[in-house]
Amino acid sequence: MNESHKEYLKNEMIKEALSWGKIILFAVIFALFLNNFVIVNASVPTGSMEDTIMIGDRIVAFRLSYLLDGPKRFDIVVFRYPEDESKLYVKRVIGLPGETIEIKNGKVYVNGGAVPLPDGFIKDPPNGEWGPFYVPEGRYFMLGDNRDTSADSRKWEDGYQYVERSKILGKVIFRYFPGIKTFSEIKTEN
Repeated sequence: MNESHKEYLKNEMIKEALSWGKIILFAVIFALFLNNFVIVNASVPTGSMEDTIMIGDRIVAFRLSYLLDGPKRFDIVVFRYPEDESKLYVKRVIGLPGETIEIKNGKVYVNGGAVPLPDGFIKDPPNGEWGPFYVPEGRYFMLGDNRDTSADSRKWEDGYQYVERSKILGKVIFRYFPGIKTFSEIKTEN
């Protein structure tokens, strides 16, 4: 093999390496963009949302869900835990800004209404009574679907009972492990 052929092969290897380097760099930048601006990829460490979301489930939340409108009642959201913002929590939106939430005989009532919220998605009715809780403007009242084991707005202390709108990172849209499950099909009726 002569020197010019060796030089040619060396240049081709450098071009190939640069080509792969560009692809890998683009993929990394794209993944960082998706993870920081479009989706939240989270693992569920507790049973507070059972049977809707189980321990060890891997879920994806869409960050742009609330770009034009705020969270709605029964949305499952990923948010920064009010007492320690380094932790991500997954709960269901129950109380909206300006509402009063009360739990009596295991049922959730809004604004003193006579008819409780539908709760066909919860694991078991909670034991005990809570409230009334007045949800301040710009904040939300969260409950887990496994109410008796969930650390949620009923149990948080030191004025952190509500989640600020700015701390809600996205609406959970699907589970991808173990197996695919979308959350648009969750029933809210008894």
